[in-house]
Amino acid sequence: MKLITAIIKPFRLDDVRNALSELGVQGMTVTEVKGFGRQRGHTELYRGAEYVVDFLPKSKIEIAAPDDQAESIIEAIVAAARTGKVGDGKIFVTPLEQVVRIRTGESGDQAV
Repeated sequence: MKLITAIIKPFRLDDVRNALSELGVQGMTVTEVKGFGRQRGHTELYRGAEYVVDFLPKSKIEIAAPDDQAESIIEAIVAAARTGKVGDGKIFVTPLEQVVRIRTGESGDQAV
């Protein structure tokens, strides 16, 4: 099992969700987060005053997936989230040792 964590631009979230639904992904967790990478934020002008926005709004998607589906999920996220501009995001893939469904006690692939 793999835990796929994707940090993407918020306005691409619906496209990513639709792409994952087409693959048959049944569940995901989405969190609104703030952060920065190489872009280091940006400067904005508000009522004549210039200020620096250090942390940019992002959406964080977490998906627990069987090993055989992980690569297709990653490809779908990349295709749906890519704009070609700085700040498109990152995908992190980590191994999951165990997953347990609390309601039934199922574990492993059956719990997802």
